[in-house]
Amino acid sequence: MTTPDFKAVLLGAIAQATGQYYRLVLVVGSSQSGKTGLLQTLAREKGYTLLNVNLELSKRLLELTRTQRTRHVERVLKEVIASAAGDVLLLDNLEILFDAGLAVEPLRLLQGSSRNRTLVAAWNGQYRDGVLTYAEPGHPEHARFKQVEAIVVSTEAP
Repeated sequence: MTTPDFKAVLLGAIAQATGQYYRLVLVVGSSQSGKTGLLQTLAREKGYTLLNVNLELSKRLLELTRTQRTRHVERVLKEVIASAAGDVLLLDNLEILFDAGLAVEPLRLLQGSSRNRTLVAAWNGQYRDGVLTYAEPGHPEHARFKQVEAIVVSTEAP
């Protein structure tokens, strides 16, 4: 899919998400597939806020013990999201949410955070036959999700 076409598809998905229960759009693709560049373009052209989730959560969780991180990560992510400006928020670099030490369900966490504003999240993985995956099989953070309550836009051609 070419970049202008993909951008148009993504903008359509964002518009559609505003009427959904979970206002979540997942931009799914492999590493180096253009997800970050596309989010940066949308941030620049549409004025959307772009958040580096790894950076923001790491800064806020740094002073906490491992046990405290597990207990507070969900609240901290919701605070980061709530503090950002705009009705559409772009989320990049989600890898920290898949850290086994945090013991969170990343998809559920993103869904819950998307109830009051549209979230567009770059997701490293694939979406095929209704199954969303994160990372490659065999990777320690590999995960599969069969019930995806989100609008999924894949960088890969159908």
